[in-house]
Amino acid sequence: MTRPPLSSAEIAEHLAETSRTFALTIPLLGPPLEAQIGAAYLLFRVADTLEDAPRWGREPREQALTSFSAWVRAPSGPGSAAWLRACETTQPTEDAGCLALLADADRLHATVSAFPSAVREAMVRHVVRTTDGMARFVSTQGDSGELELPDIDALAAYCYVVAGIVGELLTELFVIAEPALASVERDLAADARAFGEGLQLVNILKDAGDDAREGRRYLPRSVARADVTLRARRDLETAARYVDTLRRGGASPGVLAFTGLPVALAVATLDRLDAGAAKLTRDEVGAIAAPFLASLSPAASDAR
Repeated sequence: MTRPPLSSAEIAEHLAETSRTFALTIPLLGPPLEAQIGAAYLLFRVADTLEDAPRWGREPREQALTSFSAWVRAPSGPGSAAWLRACETTQPTEDAGCLALLADADRLHATVSAFPSAVREAMVRHVVRTTDGMARFVSTQGDSGELELPDIDALAAYCYVVAGIVGELLTELFVIAEPALASVERDLAADARAFGEGLQLVNILKDAGDDAREGRRYLPRSVARADVTLRARRDLETAARYVDTLRRGGASPGVLAFTGLPVALAVATLDRLDAGAAKLTRDEVGAIAAPFLASLSPAASDAR
């Protein structure tokens, strides 16, 4: 029996169980982008789960990603169900939130299929690009699934696959939902890649120790950490320009908050890492988020 698409509340619940950051920022968008970008993130999250699957070696991960890519394009197509069978045979993760998302994969696909054609086609195209890119990187891993990026070019390529493409998808979805942004679409497209990559580089720097212990060395041994930090700061400067371009194009307060808050958090995190201090506390995150949340209040809307 065909199961129904996910409701907005169910999308929000899956976000809360799989990503603290996106569960905080996606609700800032409002309809229709909240549901659209929420569903897109969940598709990327499934791909992440297959890429990182700690219980699988290289070959099962690569095969699952290839099958997932086919499933995103056509869930009843040849080879598209293999990744689902693999997950049933050996769970790719112990994370309860990710497992719940995998169990709702058919409903997630139904959700995406119900979106307007331009939205659906953009999601499918970019999720497939990311998934296929992940499969290529997985193919370079050791048999048991260890990943080590050899140089700065490989790091840049990886960040584009897993985050730069996300920035490109977001740009398309923003313009579809808010046609006035077409006036600045070219400028947005020029900076979209760096918007995603800057956030990803900060995550890589923040989690480098944990990732290395789990067999994923994203920071190349041949590159000084300071050089990666500098690259992240440059990308975040471009990301800030991306947000400014959205503002110049007349983006809604929700879009500005959704894009501006992660950049502000990333800059603060990078400053904290440079100082050799601990991660941002919940209170510090709340203080950074406060002005973005205030921008969505009725009083702020009246002032505009």
